[in-house]
Amino acid sequence: MKRACLFLFCIITFFNARALDYVSDTAAVPGAATLHRTMKKVTDVIVHDIYSPPVASRIYAYVSIAGYEAAISGNNQYRSFAGRLHGLSSLPKPTAGLAYSNELAAVHAMLLVAKALVISEQQVQDFHNALLQTYSSNMRKDVYEHALTYGRQVADAVLAWAAKDNYKETRSYAKYAVMEDDGSWKPTPPAYIKAIEPHWGKMRTFLVDSAQQFKPLPALPFSADSTSAFYKEARAVYTAGVQLDEEQKAIASFWDCNPFKMNVNGHVMYATKKISPGGHWINITAVACNKVGYSFVQSAEAYACVAITLADAFISCWDEKYRSRVIRPETYINQYIDEAWMPLLQTPPFPEYTSGHSVVSAACAVVLTNMFGDNFAYTDSTETEFDLAPRSFTSFKQAAKEAAISRFYGGIHYMPAINNGYDEGEKIGHFIIAAIRTGK
Repeated sequence: MKRACLFLFCIITFFNARALDYVSDTAAVPGAATLHRTMKKVTDVIVHDIYSPPVASRIYAYVSIAGYEAAISGNNQYRSFAGRLHGLSSLPKPTAGLAYSNELAAVHAMLLVAKALVISEQQVQDFHNALLQTYSSNMRKDVYEHALTYGRQVADAVLAWAAKDNYKETRSYAKYAVMEDDGSWKPTPPAYIKAIEPHWGKMRTFLVDSAQQFKPLPALPFSADSTSAFYKEARAVYTAGVQLDEEQKAIASFWDCNPFKMNVNGHVMYATKKISPGGHWINITAVACNKVGYSFVQSAEAYACVAITLADAFISCWDEKYRSRVIRPETYINQYIDEAWMPLLQTPPFPEYTSGHSVVSAACAVVLTNMFGDNFAYTDSTETEFDLAPRSFTSFKQAAKEAAISRFYGGIHYMPAINNGYDEGEKIGHFIIAAIRTGK
Protein backbone atom coordinates (compact mmCIF):
# COMPACT_ATOMS: atom_id res chain seq x y z
CA MET A 1 0.00 0.00 0.00
CA LYS A 2 2.83 2.38 0.93
CA ARG A 3 4.61 1.52 -2.32
CA ALA A 4 1.46 2.25 -4.31
CA CYS A 5 1.01 5.62 -2.55
CA LEU A 6 4.64 6.51 -3.19
CA PHE A 7 4.24 5.65 -6.88
CA LEU A 8 1.08 7.80 -7.10
CA PHE A 9 2.86 10.69 -5.36
CA CYS A 10 5.75 10.48 -7.87
CA ILE A 11 3.35 10.49 -10.80
CA ILE A 12 1.52 13.57 -9.48
CA THR A 13 4.81 15.35 -8.76
CA PHE A 14 6.09 14.55 -12.27
CA PHE A 15 3.05 15.96 -14.02
CA ASN A 16 2.99 19.04 -11.82
CA ALA A 17 6.62 19.68 -12.71
CA ARG A 18 5.89 19.18 -16.41
CA ALA A 19 3.03 21.69 -16.15
CA LEU A 20 5.59 24.32 -15.23
CA ASP A 21 7.33 23.80 -18.56
CA TYR A 22 4.72 26.04 -20.19
CA VAL A 23 3.30 29.40 -19.23
CA SER A 24 -0.09 28.87 -17.64
CA ASP A 25 -3.16 31.01 -18.21
CA THR A 26 -3.00 32.64 -14.80
CA ALA A 27 -3.73 36.22 -13.90
CA ALA A 28 0.02 36.85 -13.64
CA VAL A 29 0.87 35.28 -16.99
CA PRO A 30 -2.34 35.42 -19.05
CA GLY A 31 -1.41 33.43 -22.15
CA ALA A 32 -2.71 35.03 -25.35
CA ALA A 33 -3.31 38.31 -23.53
CA THR A 34 0.45 38.67 -23.15
CA LEU A 35 0.90 38.31 -26.90
CA HIS A 36 -1.73 40.98 -27.55
CA ARG A 37 -0.16 43.35 -25.02
CA THR A 38 3.21 42.80 -26.67
CA MET A 39 1.86 43.62 -30.12
CA LYS A 40 0.07 46.67 -28.75
CA LYS A 41 3.35 47.89 -27.30
CA VAL A 42 4.96 47.49 -30.71
CA THR A 43 2.15 49.56 -32.20
CA ASP A 44 2.52 52.25 -29.55
CA VAL A 45 6.24 52.58 -30.28
CA ILE A 46 5.60 52.69 -34.04
CA VAL A 47 3.16 55.55 -33.45
CA HIS A 48 5.58 57.32 -31.13
CA ASP A 49 8.47 57.03 -33.59
CA ILE A 50 6.29 58.21 -36.52
CA TYR A 51 7.07 55.43 -38.98
CA SER A 52 5.52 55.73 -42.42
CA PRO A 53 2.92 53.10 -43.34
CA PRO A 54 5.31 51.01 -45.49
CA VAL A 55 8.05 51.00 -42.85
CA ALA A 56 5.52 50.17 -40.13
CA SER A 57 4.36 47.17 -42.17
CA ARG A 58 7.95 45.90 -42.34
CA ILE A 59 8.30 46.11 -38.57
CA TYR A 60 5.03 44.27 -38.01
CA ALA A 61 6.05 41.53 -40.42
CA TYR A 62 9.41 40.67 -38.87
CA VAL A 63 8.12 40.99 -35.29
CA SER A 64 5.12 38.76 -36.04
CA ILE A 65 7.12 36.14 -37.91
CA ALA A 66 9.61 35.87 -35.04
CA GLY A 67 6.77 35.41 -32.58
CA TYR A 68 5.03 32.81 -34.70
CA GLU A 69 8.16 30.75 -35.30
CA ALA A 70 9.03 30.58 -31.61
CA ALA A 71 5.42 29.87 -30.66
CA ILE A 72 5.00 26.87 -32.96
CA SER A 73 8.25 25.11 -32.14
CA GLY A 74 7.47 21.50 -31.32
CA ASN A 75 3.84 21.89 -32.41
CA ASN A 76 3.21 19.59 -35.36
CA GLN A 77 -0.08 21.33 -36.18
CA TYR A 78 1.72 24.34 -37.68
CA ARG A 79 4.29 24.82 -40.43
CA SER A 80 7.37 27.00 -40.26
CA PHE A 81 7.90 29.77 -42.80
CA ALA A 82 11.48 28.62 -43.33
CA GLY A 83 11.99 27.68 -46.95
CA ARG A 84 8.71 29.32 -47.95
CA LEU A 85 9.21 33.06 -47.47
CA HIS A 86 11.65 34.67 -49.87
CA GLY A 87 15.21 34.50 -48.58
CA LEU A 88 14.31 32.63 -45.37
CA SER A 89 16.16 29.35 -45.86
CA SER A 90 16.21 28.05 -42.29
CA LEU A 91 15.50 28.89 -38.65
CA PRO A 92 17.01 27.50 -35.43
CA LYS A 93 15.39 24.60 -33.62
CA PRO A 94 15.27 24.24 -29.83
CA THR A 95 17.68 21.75 -28.27
CA ALA A 96 16.07 18.34 -27.97
CA GLY A 97 15.37 17.11 -24.48
CA LEU A 98 15.14 20.54 -22.84
CA ALA A 99 11.97 22.02 -21.39
CA TYR A 100 10.79 25.30 -22.94
CA SER A 101 8.05 27.86 -22.64
CA ASN A 102 7.09 28.59 -26.22
CA GLU A 103 5.08 31.60 -25.14
CA LEU A 104 8.02 33.21 -23.37
CA ALA A 105 10.33 32.39 -26.27
CA ALA A 106 7.83 34.00 -28.65
CA VAL A 107 7.33 37.33 -26.86
CA HIS A 108 11.05 37.48 -26.11
CA ALA A 109 11.85 37.04 -29.82
CA MET A 110 9.22 39.61 -30.80
CA LEU A 111 10.57 42.27 -28.47
CA LEU A 112 14.20 41.64 -29.42
CA VAL A 113 13.27 42.10 -33.09
CA ALA A 114 11.17 45.17 -32.32
CA LYS A 115 13.95 46.77 -30.30
CA ALA A 116 16.35 46.30 -33.21
CA LEU A 117 13.97 47.90 -35.72
CA VAL A 118 12.70 50.98 -33.87
CA ILE A 119 14.19 54.22 -32.60
CA SER A 120 12.68 54.13 -29.12
CA GLU A 121 14.58 51.07 -27.94
CA GLN A 122 14.24 52.01 -24.29
CA GLN A 123 10.45 52.00 -24.43
CA VAL A 124 10.57 48.45 -25.76
CA GLN A 125 13.21 47.45 -23.22
CA ASP A 126 11.22 48.78 -20.26
CA PHE A 127 8.17 46.79 -21.34
CA HIS A 128 10.38 43.77 -22.00
CA ASN A 129 11.96 43.94 -18.54
CA ALA A 130 8.59 44.09 -16.81
CA LEU A 131 7.30 41.16 -18.85
CA LEU A 132 10.36 39.03 -18.11
CA GLN A 133 9.94 39.72 -14.40
CA THR A 134 6.40 38.37 -14.56
CA TYR A 135 7.54 35.23 -16.34
CA SER A 136 10.52 34.61 -14.05
CA SER A 137 8.25 34.82 -11.00
CA ASN A 138 5.93 32.13 -12.36
CA MET A 139 8.24 29.69 -14.07
CA ARG A 140 10.87 27.12 -13.28
CA LYS A 141 14.33 28.62 -13.71
CA ASP A 142 15.63 26.18 -16.33
CA VAL A 143 12.47 26.51 -18.43
CA TYR A 144 12.77 30.30 -18.24
CA GLU A 145 16.42 30.30 -19.29
CA HIS A 146 15.91 27.81 -22.13
CA ALA A 147 13.06 29.95 -23.48
CA LEU A 148 15.19 33.10 -23.44
CA THR A 149 18.03 31.34 -25.24
CA TYR A 150 15.74 29.97 -27.92
CA GLY A 151 13.84 33.24 -28.32
CA ARG A 152 17.11 35.09 -28.91
CA GLN A 153 18.21 32.51 -31.46
CA VAL A 154 14.98 32.99 -33.40
CA ALA A 155 15.25 36.79 -33.16
CA ASP A 156 18.85 36.77 -34.36
CA ALA A 157 17.94 34.59 -37.33
CA VAL A 158 14.96 36.78 -38.27
CA LEU A 159 17.06 39.96 -38.01
CA ALA A 160 19.81 38.45 -40.16
CA TRP A 161 17.16 37.63 -42.76
CA ALA A 162 15.64 41.11 -42.49
CA ALA A 163 19.04 42.70 -43.08
CA LYS A 164 18.99 41.35 -46.64
CA ASP A 165 15.57 42.68 -47.72
CA ASN A 166 17.03 45.77 -49.44
CA TYR A 167 15.78 48.17 -46.78
CA LYS A 168 19.23 49.52 -45.92
CA GLU A 169 20.06 49.91 -49.59
CA THR A 170 16.94 51.96 -50.26
CA ARG A 171 18.06 54.44 -47.57
CA SER A 172 20.95 55.45 -49.83
CA TYR A 173 19.18 55.46 -53.19
CA ALA A 174 18.86 58.76 -55.02
CA LYS A 175 16.25 61.15 -53.64
CA TYR A 176 12.99 61.34 -55.50
CA ALA A 177 13.02 64.10 -58.07
CA VAL A 178 9.65 65.83 -58.27
CA MET A 179 8.50 65.85 -61.88
CA GLU A 180 7.70 69.26 -63.35
CA ASP A 181 5.00 68.13 -65.78
CA ASP A 182 1.40 69.08 -64.98
CA GLY A 183 0.15 65.55 -64.32
CA SER A 184 2.73 64.31 -61.81
CA TRP A 185 2.52 64.34 -58.03
CA LYS A 186 3.74 67.44 -56.20
CA PRO A 187 4.21 67.97 -52.43
CA THR A 188 1.10 69.42 -50.79
CA PRO A 189 0.34 71.85 -47.96
CA PRO A 190 0.68 72.56 -45.14
CA ALA A 191 4.16 71.05 -44.68
CA TYR A 192 5.00 70.16 -48.31
CA ILE A 193 6.69 66.98 -47.09
CA LYS A 194 8.99 65.24 -49.55
CA ALA A 195 8.00 61.95 -51.16
CA ILE A 196 7.74 59.08 -48.66
CA GLU A 197 9.55 55.84 -49.54
CA PRO A 198 9.88 56.31 -53.32
CA HIS A 199 11.95 53.10 -53.62
CA TRP A 200 9.71 50.81 -51.56
CA GLY A 201 8.78 48.85 -54.65
CA LYS A 202 12.37 47.56 -54.70
CA MET A 203 11.99 45.85 -51.34
CA ARG A 204 12.17 42.06 -51.21
CA THR A 205 8.64 40.67 -51.06
CA PHE A 206 7.61 38.04 -48.52
CA LEU A 207 5.26 35.73 -50.42
CA VAL A 208 4.20 37.40 -53.66
CA ASP A 209 6.56 36.74 -56.55
CA SER A 210 7.41 40.38 -57.15
CA ALA A 211 6.15 43.92 -56.63
CA GLN A 212 4.69 43.81 -60.14
CA GLN A 213 2.83 40.49 -59.82
CA PHE A 214 -0.49 42.21 -59.15
CA LYS A 215 0.10 45.37 -61.12
CA PRO A 216 -3.25 47.20 -61.36
CA LEU A 217 -4.90 48.64 -64.44
CA PRO A 218 -3.10 51.75 -65.74
CA ALA A 219 -4.07 55.06 -64.18
CA LEU A 220 -6.25 57.42 -66.20
CA PRO A 221 -4.21 59.65 -68.53
CA PHE A 222 -3.86 63.14 -67.12
CA SER A 223 -5.87 65.91 -68.74
CA ALA A 224 -6.94 69.41 -67.76
CA ASP A 225 -9.70 69.35 -70.39
CA SER A 226 -13.07 69.72 -68.68
CA THR A 227 -14.53 67.03 -70.96
CA SER A 228 -11.85 64.46 -70.10
CA ALA A 229 -12.29 61.42 -67.87
CA PHE A 230 -9.57 62.68 -65.53
CA TYR A 231 -11.27 66.03 -65.02
CA LYS A 232 -14.59 64.30 -64.31
CA GLU A 233 -12.99 62.13 -61.63
CA ALA A 234 -11.45 65.20 -60.00
CA ARG A 235 -14.78 67.02 -60.22
CA ALA A 236 -16.44 64.09 -58.45
CA VAL A 237 -13.97 64.40 -55.56
CA TYR A 238 -14.60 68.14 -55.39
CA THR A 239 -18.38 67.80 -55.45
CA ALA A 240 -18.37 65.10 -52.80
CA GLY A 241 -16.07 67.19 -50.64
CA VAL A 242 -18.43 70.15 -50.47
CA GLN A 243 -21.49 67.97 -49.80
CA LEU A 244 -20.24 65.59 -47.09
CA ASP A 245 -22.74 64.59 -44.44
CA GLU A 246 -21.78 63.84 -40.82
CA GLU A 247 -21.62 60.08 -41.37
CA GLN A 248 -19.26 60.45 -44.31
CA LYS A 249 -17.05 62.78 -42.26
CA ALA A 250 -17.02 60.25 -39.43
CA ILE A 251 -16.01 57.46 -41.82
CA ALA A 252 -13.21 59.54 -43.31
CA SER A 253 -11.87 60.49 -39.88
CA PHE A 254 -12.11 56.96 -38.47
CA TRP A 255 -9.95 55.51 -41.25
CA ASP A 256 -7.62 58.50 -41.62
CA CYS A 257 -4.71 56.67 -39.95
CA ASN A 258 -2.29 59.48 -40.72
CA PRO A 259 0.90 58.77 -38.71
CA PHE A 260 2.01 62.41 -38.92
CA LYS A 261 -0.71 65.01 -39.38
CA MET A 262 0.59 68.57 -39.48
CA ASN A 263 -1.58 71.17 -37.73
CA VAL A 264 -1.34 74.90 -38.35
CA ASN A 265 -2.48 77.49 -35.82
CA GLY A 266 -1.47 80.94 -36.95
CA HIS A 267 2.31 80.84 -37.29
CA VAL A 268 2.61 77.68 -35.20
CA MET A 269 2.85 74.26 -36.82
CA TYR A 270 2.72 71.06 -34.78
CA ALA A 271 2.19 67.39 -35.48
CA THR A 272 -0.43 64.91 -34.31
CA LYS A 273 0.62 61.25 -34.20
CA LYS A 274 -1.82 58.49 -35.07
CA ILE A 275 -1.85 54.80 -35.88
CA SER A 276 -0.88 53.67 -39.40
CA PRO A 277 -3.31 51.83 -41.73
CA GLY A 278 -1.37 48.63 -41.11
CA GLY A 279 -1.53 49.16 -37.37
CA HIS A 280 -5.29 49.56 -37.64
CA TRP A 281 -5.62 46.13 -39.30
CA ILE A 282 -3.23 44.57 -36.79
CA ASN A 283 -5.57 45.82 -34.07
CA ILE A 284 -8.59 44.42 -35.90
CA THR A 285 -6.75 41.09 -35.88
CA ALA A 286 -6.45 41.36 -32.08
CA VAL A 287 -10.17 42.15 -31.81
CA ALA A 288 -11.05 39.06 -33.84
CA CYS A 289 -8.68 36.80 -31.87
CA ASN A 290 -10.12 37.97 -28.58
CA LYS A 291 -13.72 37.60 -29.74
CA VAL A 292 -13.30 33.91 -30.61
CA GLY A 293 -10.92 33.15 -27.75
CA TYR A 294 -7.91 32.24 -29.84
CA SER A 295 -5.02 30.66 -27.97
CA PHE A 296 -1.51 32.11 -27.90
CA VAL A 297 -0.31 30.10 -30.89
CA GLN A 298 -3.50 30.71 -32.89
CA SER A 299 -3.18 34.44 -32.27
CA ALA A 300 0.50 34.36 -33.24
CA GLU A 301 -0.50 32.68 -36.50
CA ALA A 302 -3.17 35.32 -37.18
CA TYR A 303 -0.74 38.19 -36.58
CA ALA A 304 1.88 36.63 -38.84
CA CYS A 305 -0.55 36.03 -41.70
CA VAL A 306 -1.96 39.55 -41.54
CA ALA A 307 1.46 41.19 -41.14
CA ILE A 308 2.90 39.36 -44.15
CA THR A 309 -0.16 40.42 -46.13
CA LEU A 310 0.33 44.04 -45.08
CA ALA A 311 3.99 44.02 -46.04
CA ASP A 312 3.45 42.58 -49.52
CA ALA A 313 0.43 44.81 -50.13
CA PHE A 314 2.44 47.94 -49.35
CA ILE A 315 5.28 46.86 -51.62
CA SER A 316 2.84 46.24 -54.47
CA CYS A 317 0.97 49.51 -53.92
CA TRP A 318 4.08 51.67 -53.56
CA ASP A 319 5.58 50.15 -56.70
CA GLU A 320 2.58 51.45 -58.64
CA LYS A 321 2.50 54.82 -56.90
CA TYR A 322 5.96 55.76 -58.08
CA ARG A 323 5.47 54.26 -61.52
CA SER A 324 2.32 56.27 -62.34
CA ARG A 325 3.12 59.31 -60.09
CA VAL A 326 -0.49 60.56 -60.31
CA ILE A 327 -1.25 64.09 -59.11
CA ARG A 328 -3.32 64.37 -55.92
CA PRO A 329 -6.88 65.78 -56.04
CA GLU A 330 -5.91 68.74 -53.86
CA THR A 331 -3.27 69.92 -56.33
CA TYR A 332 -5.43 69.33 -59.39
CA ILE A 333 -8.63 70.87 -57.97
CA ASN A 334 -6.82 73.97 -56.71
CA GLN A 335 -5.33 74.52 -60.15
CA TYR A 336 -8.22 73.66 -62.44
CA ILE A 337 -11.47 73.80 -60.45
CA ASP A 338 -11.37 75.84 -57.20
CA GLU A 339 -8.18 77.36 -55.83
CA ALA A 340 -9.69 77.69 -52.33
CA TRP A 341 -10.87 74.06 -51.98
CA MET A 342 -9.35 71.90 -49.25
CA PRO A 343 -9.87 68.18 -48.66
CA LEU A 344 -11.37 67.03 -45.37
CA LEU A 345 -8.25 64.97 -44.65
CA GLN A 346 -4.67 66.08 -44.98
CA THR A 347 -3.16 64.85 -48.25
CA PRO A 348 -0.47 62.19 -47.68
CA PRO A 349 3.04 62.89 -49.04
CA PHE A 350 3.21 60.43 -51.92
CA PRO A 351 1.55 59.89 -55.33
CA GLU A 352 -2.16 59.11 -55.57
CA TYR A 353 -2.53 55.89 -57.56
CA THR A 354 -3.41 53.34 -56.24
CA SER A 355 -5.03 53.95 -52.85
CA GLY A 356 -2.94 52.34 -50.12
CA HIS A 357 -5.95 52.03 -47.82
CA SER A 358 -7.86 50.21 -50.55
CA VAL A 359 -5.06 47.79 -51.39
CA VAL A 360 -4.14 46.98 -47.80
CA SER A 361 -7.70 46.80 -46.46
CA ALA A 362 -8.93 44.53 -49.25
CA ALA A 363 -5.95 42.19 -48.86
CA CYS A 364 -6.32 41.98 -45.06
CA ALA A 365 -10.08 41.46 -45.31
CA VAL A 366 -9.56 38.44 -47.57
CA VAL A 367 -7.00 36.91 -45.21
CA LEU A 368 -9.03 37.59 -42.06
CA THR A 369 -12.20 36.23 -43.67
CA ASN A 370 -10.29 33.07 -44.52
CA MET A 371 -9.30 32.71 -40.85
CA PHE A 372 -12.46 33.79 -39.05
CA GLY A 373 -15.21 33.32 -41.65
CA ASP A 374 -17.52 35.62 -43.56
CA ASN A 375 -20.19 37.65 -41.76
CA PHE A 376 -17.86 38.03 -38.78
CA ALA A 377 -19.45 40.87 -36.81
CA TYR A 378 -17.24 42.94 -34.53
CA THR A 379 -16.80 46.40 -33.07
CA ASP A 380 -13.61 48.23 -33.95
CA SER A 381 -12.43 50.47 -31.12
CA THR A 382 -8.97 51.09 -32.59
CA GLU A 383 -9.44 54.84 -32.82
CA THR A 384 -10.91 55.48 -29.37
CA GLU A 385 -7.49 56.42 -28.00
CA PHE A 386 -7.44 59.10 -30.70
CA ASP A 387 -10.83 60.43 -29.54
CA LEU A 388 -12.92 58.80 -32.25
CA ALA A 389 -15.99 56.67 -31.55
CA PRO A 390 -15.91 52.91 -32.25
CA ARG A 391 -17.56 51.58 -35.38
CA SER A 392 -19.27 48.22 -35.82
CA PHE A 393 -19.10 45.98 -38.88
CA THR A 394 -20.84 42.82 -40.04
CA SER A 395 -17.78 41.51 -41.87
CA PHE A 396 -14.15 42.29 -42.64
CA LYS A 397 -15.16 43.01 -46.22
CA GLN A 398 -17.63 45.66 -45.08
CA ALA A 399 -14.87 47.29 -43.05
CA ALA A 400 -12.45 47.15 -45.99
CA LYS A 401 -15.00 48.69 -48.33
CA GLU A 402 -15.60 51.48 -45.83
CA ALA A 403 -11.85 52.05 -45.41
CA ALA A 404 -11.52 52.31 -49.18
CA ILE A 405 -14.36 54.78 -49.77
CA SER A 406 -13.19 56.84 -46.79
CA ARG A 407 -10.35 58.11 -48.97
CA PHE A 408 -12.86 59.52 -51.46
CA TYR A 409 -14.81 61.21 -48.67
CA GLY A 410 -11.53 62.53 -47.32
CA GLY A 411 -10.76 64.16 -50.67
CA ILE A 412 -7.41 62.49 -51.18
CA HIS A 413 -8.18 59.86 -53.85
CA TYR A 414 -10.07 59.61 -57.12
CA MET A 415 -12.42 56.65 -57.51
CA PRO A 416 -10.22 54.70 -59.99
CA ALA A 417 -7.44 54.55 -57.36
CA ILE A 418 -9.97 53.22 -54.86
CA ASN A 419 -11.69 50.68 -57.11
CA ASN A 420 -8.57 49.42 -58.87
CA GLY A 421 -6.65 49.46 -55.61
CA TYR A 422 -9.32 47.34 -53.97
CA ASP A 423 -9.11 44.82 -56.82
CA GLU A 424 -5.32 44.79 -56.49
CA GLY A 425 -5.62 44.09 -52.77
CA GLU A 426 -8.16 41.30 -53.18
CA LYS A 427 -5.87 39.53 -55.65
CA ILE A 428 -2.97 39.83 -53.23
CA GLY A 429 -5.12 38.49 -50.39
CA HIS A 430 -6.27 35.45 -52.35
CA PHE A 431 -2.70 34.73 -53.39
CA ILE A 432 -1.56 34.95 -49.77
CA ILE A 433 -4.15 32.50 -48.43
CA ALA A 434 -3.28 30.02 -51.18
CA ALA A 435 0.47 30.32 -50.55
CA ILE A 436 0.87 30.86 -46.81
CA ARG A 437 -0.38 27.43 -45.59
CA THR A 438 0.60 27.71 -41.92
CA GLY A 439 -1.53 24.76 -40.80
CA LYS A 440 -0.91 21.09 -41.56
